[in-house]
Amino acid sequence: MAYGYHGRILHVNLTAGTLETEQPNEAFYRTYMGGSAMGAYYLLKHTPKNADPLGPENTLSLMVGVLTGTPISGNSRVSVTAKSPISEMADASEAGGFWPAELKFSGFDGIVIHGKSPTPVYLWVHDGQAELRDATALLGRFTADVEDAIRAELDDKRIQVMQTGPAAEKGVRFSALVNNANRVNGRGGMGLVMASKNLKAVAVRGHARPELADTDALAALARWGAQNVDTSGVAGFKRLGTAALLTSQDAVGGLPTNNWSSGTMENAEAIGGERMLETILKTTDSCYACAVRCKRVVEITEGPYLADPRYGGPEYESISALGSYCGISNLPAIAHANQLCNMYGIDTIACGGTIAWAMDCFEQGLLTLEDTGGIELRFGSAEALVQMVKAIGEREGFGKVLGEGSQRAAETLGIGHDLVVATKGREYPAHMPQVKRSMALLYAVNPGGADHTVCEHETSYARFPEGMAALGLMDPQPANTLNPEKVRYALYS
Repeated sequence: MAYGYHGRILHVNLTAGTLETEQPNEAFYRTYMGGSAMGAYYLLKHTPKNADPLGPENTLSLMVGVLTGTPISGNSRVSVTAKSPISEMADASEAGGFWPAELKFSGFDGIVIHGKSPTPVYLWVHDGQAELRDATALLGRFTADVEDAIRAELDDKRIQVMQTGPAAEKGVRFSALVNNANRVNGRGGMGLVMASKNLKAVAVRGHARPELADTDALAALARWGAQNVDTSGVAGFKRLGTAALLTSQDAVGGLPTNNWSSGTMENAEAIGGERMLETILKTTDSCYACAVRCKRVVEITEGPYLADPRYGGPEYESISALGSYCGISNLPAIAHANQLCNMYGIDTIACGGTIAWAMDCFEQGLLTLEDTGGIELRFGSAEALVQMVKAIGEREGFGKVLGEGSQRAAETLGIGHDLVVATKGREYPAHMPQVKRSMALLYAVNPGGADHTVCEHETSYARFPEGMAALGLMDPQPANTLNPEKVRYALYS
């Protein structure tokens, strides 16, 4: 077997209630390696043409990679793959945390989920074994409560839980999968796919470590990374998290503001990484074995907008989507809205993008108070943002319409089609293709729609010349071009 793997894939047939272990050969691992490529293999193999994304025939895969579970920073990642209920095409969504490493430690390289359970269940995977357990008592509860309940039932506080939230149970199309109550596979509606299968959660725990080719060399790399992170290209992320990007994006006109009508926001520093550090940051957190510790943990105990550290804190994408997209510079309100998304299991990018669209429609007189249930959806209104996130999470009132995403809401209401900022139903992440030209191409051709994680961003071409040269990319281009070399860059990276 190839190093870094166990050579075991768990197949769960929810319809039949059966669990089987597949043992692929080494050639399989060398071909697909892990993550979304491995997930795509099982999706294409087991999902028939024209399958309903929310039907039992859709195949849902949870896959990790060869370095997951090793002490190398940035590699505790899981890719969730299925046919998306948003784009209705093949899609993958990524997340970090401790769940990915714990899945590898449980003795499996991935999980493939087939069919639909007749009753609510959760999957318990541990030390090479797996079982389905009743999840009826977990329904309707917020993500941290569900995590606590599963750990208490199985009597192990170190169990890692990936789950659907109340939003998915209620049918919010852009529902997410949440692990550790604050790490999120947000894009593509994967939470709704899992909920449609009557699968509430996947709990993992284990002690198995796959064989490595050179344990000492990996340990030395891990030590080097920890010793040099403060002088590396990611030092800013250690200090300020991904929120470090916000003011620099604003400075070059790349911070989406007021539903993408502008690339700069007045008083952007009010929601940036420095302001978070000075005001609401409680501590930082990491994913498994990561020296960067970019995860923000915030706490707010006074005022109208509270924040519980259990639900982490907003990253760059969430601050932008729930902040600048909506013209909001109230950082506590953004942090509270981010917490609501993590509690309900909602993609912050889609949620913020959809609310920004609705605010634009309201500002232009296309929506009225009667339409919105009395919520005055104006740019800059923190109160309206929080009210609308709750309404979407509960799928109540106007939240039921917005819970379908901006493109479907425009189609349902027959308004604001030209104000939708989405590709294939998926709202844009906070990286403007006017500034990062290759992103325009990727947003257009990616099967799942607009996705900022499918290639390196243009700024990396000049910043990391050695890495780019390894891919045969040795000719960085000006920022304001989209030419054959930029296309090569987008394809190869």
